[in-house]
Amino acid sequence: MKRGMLQRFSDDLEALVSAASPAVVGVEHARGHGSGLVLTPDGYVLTNSHVVNGQGGARRLRVVLGGGETRRASLVGVDAATDLAVVRVEQPGGGAGSLPTLPLAPAKDVRVGQLVVAIGNPFHLEQSVSLGVVSAIERTLPVSPGVVLEGLLQTDCAINPGNSGGPLLNARGQVVGLSTLVLPYAQGIGFAVSATTAAWVAALLIQRGCVERRLLGIRAVALALPPARAAEAGQGRAVRVVQVGAGGAAAEAGVQPEDLLLALDGHPVGSVDDLQRLLCLARGEQVQLALLRGGTRRLLFARTRTAPLREAA
Repeated sequence: MKRGMLQRFSDDLEALVSAASPAVVGVEHARGHGSGLVLTPDGYVLTNSHVVNGQGGARRLRVVLGGGETRRASLVGVDAATDLAVVRVEQPGGGAGSLPTLPLAPAKDVRVGQLVVAIGNPFHLEQSVSLGVVSAIERTLPVSPGVVLEGLLQTDCAINPGNSGGPLLNARGQVVGLSTLVLPYAQGIGFAVSATTAAWVAALLIQRGCVERRLLGIRAVALALPPARAAEAGQGRAVRVVQVGAGGAAAEAGVQPEDLLLALDGHPVGSVDDLQRLLCLARGEQVQLALLRGGTRRLLFARTRTAPLREAA
């Protein structure tokens, strides 16, 4: 009985990898290489910003498709604040193309303990596969001065140099995240940019070539609310304000540490990623903040400022 179950699991895993691999590509330039995944049949590829930037940036790139074919590609846009980038693969004859793609998983389909498969090109070893689980969600990690990656997935899948930008897949064949980094000297602690972050960042990069952010001037963390607090808030998750920067939009609006941010412009906020996305998509400088302070709900209005492109939101 056990042998039969293992065989079925092995067969299903093999079928998953076989179906997904054609949409996993290598991304190369003169200073390095990494991995990526095809988002659209006409050649938009999602990868990490640190893969395409190299040392000083690379505008001309090569993409190695799943079958081994190499094509030229150009940089569409980068977002250092989320370590994401989009490149465009040149299509033969300028045609629309029909490259295989991978779907991005919605947030509800990503859970701790979920089995995941990482596919990528570590050390130029194309289409390498490793198996693990989602170890944690909503991780925050400082990666360089002024840049903090938020809303990361933690995984024990083997992630090595060259895996960056490759997909982390669930059993349905959906991309739950993009492999991005490992902790030095750690074993079995890797991180991926979540698919929910990748979805809206990629859309903005394709549409605008950049992600323009508006800053509130707070440091915050996402949290699941205990039942009594969730009943007060009317939702199960919120963002807790940890610190309010002096002179920032939030400070001027009256936001205080320990406030629970519930919504922005009427849209629920359950994660830092939600907050960043809604700020990026805000129509004007002024945004409405719905807060829970103590047991009292408050509505505040903050006049945000546009962040330099190199800063996190």
